[in-house]
Amino acid sequence: MFYLGRTQNLRVAKLVDHGAYLSSDGVSSEICDVPENEQIDSKNILLPKKQAEGLKTGDIVSVFIYKDSEDRPIATTTIPALTMGEIKKLRVKDVSQIGAFLDWGLMKDLFLPFKEQTFRVKRGDQVLVSLYADKSSRLCATMKIYNMLQSDSPYKADDMVKGTCYEKLESFGAYVAVDDKYSALIPKHMLFKQITPGMQVEARVMRVHEDGRLELTLRGKAYAEIDPDSEQIYESLVDAGGFLPYHDKTSPELIIAKFGLSKNAFKRAIGHLLKDGKIKILDNGIELVK
Repeated sequence: MFYLGRTQNLRVAKLVDHGAYLSSDGVSSEICDVPENEQIDSKNILLPKKQAEGLKTGDIVSVFIYKDSEDRPIATTTIPALTMGEIKKLRVKDVSQIGAFLDWGLMKDLFLPFKEQTFRVKRGDQVLVSLYADKSSRLCATMKIYNMLQSDSPYKADDMVKGTCYEKLESFGAYVAVDDKYSALIPKHMLFKQITPGMQVEARVMRVHEDGRLELTLRGKAYAEIDPDSEQIYESLVDAGGFLPYHDKTSPELIIAKFGLSKNAFKRAIGHLLKDGKIKILDNGIELVK
């Protein structure tokens, strides 16, 4: 039995003019629980001539199994950048009317259907994908990696992490693959900055859920953010001529839209400016002290 999208050790069963036929007979395999559409029930599989040079009958060779441009199962000693069960960043080589094609190190590019994209990609993009076999047993890429991400990260609350935003849903927030492999979410109420899928983000771990998934914030700890937040508001006041119609009764939505800050962060910042004697807090806004 041969398995699509995986690396297997196979035995050279027969040498022919156009390559070598490989067999799994007599070769132990640790691969198990493979879906039916990822299995190739065949006695032998071809390793093309260029990659079979120097081999002899009975040799054991490590190969990757996929389908060529004519949809025929074939083996290659070139192991691609992405195999089944992995998540990797691949470069978009081209985009067509049916989807995108990714460079994964084989002659036949990897197809990324439109329906498997979490955002529309363009040529040159680096996209985070995993591998799957479609209903016709052809290998394809998918950007829908939520269920592939690990939840056993080494991070704890207040750790700073880096990752890739791979999907954004208005009702939940921005989904991030920390280190491109651990599951994390920036909740929608913590999106004080514009985050779009494909972006690299640096964030702080707010908490680790019981299932191991991370909850992130784009803001540092409160004491570390007061000075930059205060400076931002002060500069906004200067630009506005010394007065802004924002105060502690202003709605959180308006504050986020204007400053990109939470209501609590805004109140801390203006309190800091007030303490330093730089502003006055009025009933209808805040004003610079002249």
